[in-house]
Amino acid sequence: MSAAPNCRLIGRWRIVEADLWDRDYLDLVDPATITIGANGHGEIAFGAMQASLDLGYSTSMVFFRWRGSDEMDEVSGDGHAELLDDGAIEITFAYDSGDEAVLKAKPETSSTACKNAAPKMAALSNFIASEAHPSAIFV
Repeated sequence: MSAAPNCRLIGRWRIVEADLWDRDYLDLVDPATITIGANGHGEIAFGAMQASLDLGYSTSMVFFRWRGSDEMDEVSGDGHAELLDDGAIEITFAYDSGDEAVLKAKPETSSTACKNAAPKMAALSNFIASEAHPSAIFV
């Protein structure tokens, strides 16, 4: 396996679909995400489940062992995530108890609040500039 910096999956991904659960369940507590770190560790959270990941890397795939909790029960398992042609990742997520799910995630972008704030701040700046009179004195 290549070093983590060569892995194209490093970053935070938004889990958008699963074969076993609907979107409402995935986002039950918080938005469903997987974070793939360059330091050998990551995190995944969906539904009521949160877990830490121990990672192994290749260029277009990560392999992981995970451990966490689901509705206050300790759970663990393994899995892998693979980069797809469309830029999304497909995650095979297996529980040690035998259940297995396939999840799809897309790269997480910056928050909607930040995206929406920039045009509003620009409009406010333009308004203030247009209202300021050259002879105005600000104390």
